[in-house]
Amino acid sequence: MNEQEKKKLIADMLSRGELVTPQQLENLEHKPTRQVAVSDVARTKGIVNVDFSYRFHAKKSSVQDFVAYYNNRFQLLSGLLRNRRELTQLMSISRIENTTGDRVSFIGMVSEIQTTKNDNLMITFEDPTGKTRVIVTKTNQDLYKKAKELVHDEVVGIMGSAREGIFFANEIILPEVPVAKEFVKGPRDVNALFLSDIHVGSNVFMGKEFDRFLHWINGKSGSASQREEAAKVSYIFIAGDVVDGIGIFQDQQHELHIKDIQEQYNQLAELLSEIPQDINIIISPGNHDAVLPMEPQPAFDTIFCDKLHTLPNVTLVSNPGLVTIEKTEAFPGLKVLMYHGYSFDYYIANVDSIRQQGGYDRSDLIMKFLLKRRHLAPTHTSTLYVPDTKTDPLFINEIPDIFHTGHVHRTNVSMYRNISLVNSSCWQGMTPFQARLGHNPQPARVPLINLQSRKAKILRFG
Repeated sequence: MNEQEKKKLIADMLSRGELVTPQQLENLEHKPTRQVAVSDVARTKGIVNVDFSYRFHAKKSSVQDFVAYYNNRFQLLSGLLRNRRELTQLMSISRIENTTGDRVSFIGMVSEIQTTKNDNLMITFEDPTGKTRVIVTKTNQDLYKKAKELVHDEVVGIMGSAREGIFFANEIILPEVPVAKEFVKGPRDVNALFLSDIHVGSNVFMGKEFDRFLHWINGKSGSASQREEAAKVSYIFIAGDVVDGIGIFQDQQHELHIKDIQEQYNQLAELLSEIPQDINIIISPGNHDAVLPMEPQPAFDTIFCDKLHTLPNVTLVSNPGLVTIEKTEAFPGLKVLMYHGYSFDYYIANVDSIRQQGGYDRSDLIMKFLLKRRHLAPTHTSTLYVPDTKTDPLFINEIPDIFHTGHVHRTNVSMYRNISLVNSSCWQGMTPFQARLGHNPQPARVPLINLQSRKAKILRFG
């Protein structure tokens, strides 16, 4: 260890409040560098394959564009539902009005949800051929509970009986993730970390805590086992709100430490440059970032974020974005779906089961909710979006192995049908806005998943 490295290590120890004794100084002379000390693991930089990153082409949208967008969505989701064994003898809605039978089924988009005076649900569905009303009685408690979770504009299959123009539902079929979805494990004993909501530029950005993270990832702090975990990190995913932004909400300037948007991104790039270059960093934007606010948000461009583009180990993707990691000739890879989570607010506010079971504290419930519907924002008003006339970029076409989100400033890791659900923490202290809404952030926590075992843990740097 040369003198400059020793001085930096001493400064790091003092900054963490550690005592530097004469014995420790003597030990520093013989302390091996990171390349020797990290572990016996020879980390080879993994490969990142970008499967989906949306490119926005500016154009004026018309009413017909929105019609085409929803027609595309209906066709994509109904295509999934048509493969379900339960939905036999499917009819178009226009034919149901003149049908009588006990085993009638159709695929429809939720248009309206009403509660009758007897507390039954009356739901209006539509398809390209017409509309029909469906009754869900409260006596069928399981079905009633499922129907209460329906939201406007989602596409589902309905089974039931038709009597003189009145349709009574017996079952609701969601597009869903297959139960038999394979549990994919990577070929190497390497780790992936999941971050989001760094909010560089905020006057409550937690710089000291982020420095602790950087010390750890560089093998400069932690126990032997913790340094071993750091040595195995091959991927870092960052799901949006990497800076606090400018003009995101009223009077934001009073809550900013850095009031220039380009300088916010420069500071972020400076921090990320301290991460070893043999670690892949995959970054997508969020609603605080300086990109198009409508989803899918395009990847960061060079206008404000030119220094991000110069980092050799950074891959920039859209929000949402889909990447494959660890792919080889012998292994198809692990798919990671990144979505910042701006639509989460709507479903927390409007789906009773999510709100009553924890709301913002239970991001896993929202993630399951969206996977079941195979869409990241099934309701028209749940997020701003680009009315793409050729496809629906928010449709979950390929089923991921890892679903990574952020936005709610809390950490949650769980599993659903062999998909790892990871909601990452923030690096921002409590803001006045969050205090008014009663939020309870969990800052400076980093979910870690070992790709070979798929086991997860949460690291705390706060």
